[in-house]
Amino acid sequence: MLTPGKLAGMKAVSDARGVIAAAAMDQRGSLQKSLAKEKGGDVTQTMMEEFKVIVSDVLTRHASAILLDPEMGLPAAAARSKNSGLLLAYEKTGYDKVVPGRLPDLLDVWSVRRLKEAGADCIKILLYYAPSDAKAINDHKHAWTERIGDECRANDIPFFLELVGYDEGIDEKGPEYARKKPDIVIGSMREFSKDRYSVDVLKVEVPVNMKFVEGAGVFAGTKVHSKEEAKAFFRRAADVASRPFIYLSAGVSNAEFTEALELAAEAGTRFSGVLCGRATWKDGIPIYAKQGADAFRKWLQSEGVRNIENVNRHLKPAHPWYEFYGVKSADALAGATL
Repeated sequence: MLTPGKLAGMKAVSDARGVIAAAAMDQRGSLQKSLAKEKGGDVTQTMMEEFKVIVSDVLTRHASAILLDPEMGLPAAAARSKNSGLLLAYEKTGYDKVVPGRLPDLLDVWSVRRLKEAGADCIKILLYYAPSDAKAINDHKHAWTERIGDECRANDIPFFLELVGYDEGIDEKGPEYARKKPDIVIGSMREFSKDRYSVDVLKVEVPVNMKFVEGAGVFAGTKVHSKEEAKAFFRRAADVASRPFIYLSAGVSNAEFTEALELAAEAGTRFSGVLCGRATWKDGIPIYAKQGADAFRKWLQSEGVRNIENVNRHLKPAHPWYEFYGVKSADALAGATL
């Protein structure tokens, strides 16, 4: 049964068609490092908050929701468009590189209850996951995810699980990982579609690296997959998902991400939208760092808006999230037994 709170949360972060066209601005450590590199000096919490506020103010006018972190993103949550929903991240940024397995951890002074009280319509966690990891590592991650699913169910709020694949010791931007990526994405989606995790939406990577897809506009010269092979991987990944899934941009360029969405559409993939971050605003990082807030806002109002509108145009083939429940409208789920 889709409970009233979960139904309300899903409706709050999706558009009139039932598609999730969300912006992502929950980056913390990686954003701070990028800003510091461009600035040539320290980046304060005030600067991080200001950056997020500007992104939220400008881009949520073109997004069904925004994903933020409660550590530095609450001022940005207040600055979002009144028609834009709010997802809040629950995990700590990054992972301990000394401990094997990229094990996850939660924010110390937050809980699902507290995130909901702070205004969250939905809860998101990020999980680094490799299906082939040692059983002890994945048992830890499975139990961790089960706990969060139970906590979200107890607080009647949707649970978005962001899955980021890896293979320890392999460059995730290189051709060797590109060959393994489809199986990693497919295996992860299959595992976390299981009812035991109580995930409401899977936020997933596209199953191929477009730079290694021969014939793609962003093809870098080394073939790992043909376009037809890539489309088959999109279909295989979609087929194992028994709940709505959306694509994350994973730090690639706007051109690369939108071309991946085109391929997903050509493959007939039943994706329900995106949660797109750096593909819309990352090129503005040096502008903010070197020229300040006003210059960054002006850049976002032109290039940033152009980027997010380009993503939105590629969401026309997306399917409403509620189609996964076999109904024709979100309202038809109210009180339905699923």
